[in-house]
Amino acid sequence: MARITIFPLPGAVLYPGLQLPLHIFEPRYRAMVSDALARDRLIGMIQPQRAEEGAPLYSIGCLGRIGDVEALEDGRFNIVLEGEQRFRIVNELDVTTPFRQVEGELLEEDEDEVLAPVERASFEREARRFADAQGYAVDWDQVTRLDDYSLINGVSQIAPFDPAAKQALLEAPGIAARCELLVQLMQFFGRTSDDDKDGATLQ
Repeated sequence: MARITIFPLPGAVLYPGLQLPLHIFEPRYRAMVSDALARDRLIGMIQPQRAEEGAPLYSIGCLGRIGDVEALEDGRFNIVLEGEQRFRIVNELDVTTPFRQVEGELLEEDEDEVLAPVERASFEREARRFADAQGYAVDWDQVTRLDDYSLINGVSQIAPFDPAAKQALLEAPGIAARCELLVQLMQFFGRTSDDDKDGATLQ
């Protein structure tokens, strides 16, 4: 178990091996960054279930290590979190700090897991279709050179899905399961875009 300082931010999902730039301006989160820099530079990114103060948290987040940091004169920070490992909340701690802390179980990641060739091909085919439908310009030569782990986590982090869908991707147990869900989400959101449905979300 680990004691984890958490940053509950709606819509912000960090994955192992990826980076998340953040602008820190609220006093409690400036205190959170200062505390992390003085200790282990670790912050747990996790989504609240509702966008309100003290809202319940989803059970799984990602531990990030502060890499680049710019301390501004007025006390704000620009930081880059580097994703290290997913964690599952065991319980939230009763603390006196202005920021929330939890006891968490660190989840093992298999960075060597690979997709079957048919899974990779199916994913790239659906990704091309989705990108074309959304009007995204993608360097597909660069994409084909990415390993499965970087590709699937990278697309999961940047894809324009709603917070519930992004949380489901983070919770997927492994690259193959995350890839399968990504394909389903691209098909789902692609269809709702084509049909011009308002407010379509995956719950």
